[in-house]
Amino acid sequence: MIDILQWATLAICALTAAARVPSAVRGENRSLFYIFALMTIAILLSIEAPYVAIDQALGGINLANLLLRFIIFAAIYFVGIRVTRGFGADSAYRLITGKAGMVVLLVISVVLVALFVMMDTVGSSAGLAAPSVRTQHNAVLAQYYGAAGRAYPGYVALVLLPAMVRAVRSRLPVMVRVAAGLLALGGLAIGVSLLFPFVPPGGGAIKFVVNYTAVLCYVLGLALIWAARAQNRKTSSAKRTYTEK
Repeated sequence: MIDILQWATLAICALTAAARVPSAVRGENRSLFYIFALMTIAILLSIEAPYVAIDQALGGINLANLLLRFIIFAAIYFVGIRVTRGFGADSAYRLITGKAGMVVLLVISVVLVALFVMMDTVGSSAGLAAPSVRTQHNAVLAQYYGAAGRAYPGYVALVLLPAMVRAVRSRLPVMVRVAAGLLALGGLAIGVSLLFPFVPPGGGAIKFVVNYTAVLCYVLGLALIWAARAQNRKTSSAKRTYTEK
């Protein structure tokens, strides 16, 4: 079940990124392409086989996991920019791109790297599964490391949530409101991920479902916004053509 969810999510992200290539080449909404491409790479690094192959090429000390965390940070940052601009959420935009947002990102990044360096990370293992149980010292650090990795996405998701709720309750086109609802659901899933330290042992499946729900909701939500915009352009073009006759 988990394998199917992982590969299906990877396929959706990859296909969506590929669909954005022509527009990105023309210079149109490149941030969307960056988001989908980064999410595709993040999902790829979440799957055991490609993760191990990539990490072995990087030295076999789980640098791929640290890379994955920063790829997620970059993806969620671009999501924040795209969504706040699209929905006119100026205060949320400032909280993400302004001084406060940069300080949050910097502090979390420094803590993340410090915790990674303090762990014994030898031996490629997706999700740091093997290193995290090697010693009690590693187990504790892995918990803090995971929390730090979820902190920045959680920050951005919570900043975006009020704007998404307002959009859902607005009179915007139905497709846009559905997109906002999906983005809000994705943000809630990320918020729930902050509670992972309280998930009992053996709850790995719950974590996978929450994580991939967040990814799929963000990808589908952004894709719907893209589709709504394309539909609006076609409608406007058709109206202009009609009035010119």
